[in-house]
Amino acid sequence: MNKPEQPGRLMPIPDTQSGTDERELAIDQVGIRGLRYPLNFADDDGAGQATIAHASVSVALPEDRKGTHMSRLVMLLEEQAAPGAEPLTIARLPELLRDLVARLDAPGGRIELAFPYFVRKTAPVSGVASLLDYEVRLSGELRDGRYSGTVTVAVPVTSLCPCSKEISDYGAHNQRSTVTIAVRGGTPVSVRELLRIAEDEASCELFGVLKRADEKYVTERAYDNPRFVEDLVRGVAARLATDSRFDGFAVEAENFESIHNHSAFARIARGM
Repeated sequence: MNKPEQPGRLMPIPDTQSGTDERELAIDQVGIRGLRYPLNFADDDGAGQATIAHASVSVALPEDRKGTHMSRLVMLLEEQAAPGAEPLTIARLPELLRDLVARLDAPGGRIELAFPYFVRKTAPVSGVASLLDYEVRLSGELRDGRYSGTVTVAVPVTSLCPCSKEISDYGAHNQRSTVTIAVRGGTPVSVRELLRIAEDEASCELFGVLKRADEKYVTERAYDNPRFVEDLVRGVAARLATDSRFDGFAVEAENFESIHNHSAFARIARGM
């Protein structure tokens, strides 16, 4: 007679994913996407900031392997979110990818993390401090031992129409705009630096809280710095094009028009 299993004893479970596949078709990317997970991110100031990231993690799968171990992809993020873990930085993203491909025994891997990043800003006249959120996306890929990474920021700003200012006896229409900057290169760049570039090229930057004196300031500053959507992308691109840290960049601006039922946009990309 077969002996009954002892309570608490685990029977061996087959590792189906590590089996072989006879079709001899390698898979470029297989993994998880749409996962929302806590993230502790630090910019160049070194201060970690707790946020929530939308994550996509994948690896390349050799032609002879049946599948990958999806749970290990989640565990990579779980360890990054654990109490006491070192904050993720742009400079540490290659290290995270090397860990990924090592634990999955994969020839390559890719990580994408999109999350809100908050900056405490000071109003220009009253000095009132408040938080403003920006969208940040980090993507890194390790293939054949070579790393490539892209940092993308979406920056809300104000733009005032030069044409409206020129033809109107008083006033000029303005709108909120979004300037999106993506840069690729081997040298880590500061998120705050990219935010600053976009805001410098706009009619005026945004603030979370404004008192009346601040509102007067930002209204008049925008009026003194009119920008077409073309001006926004050209101003940013001119600065990025001369920066040797970047192998490629893309800049897009979208104006959510206040006098039209459509948006205006412009885009410049080089090496992307």
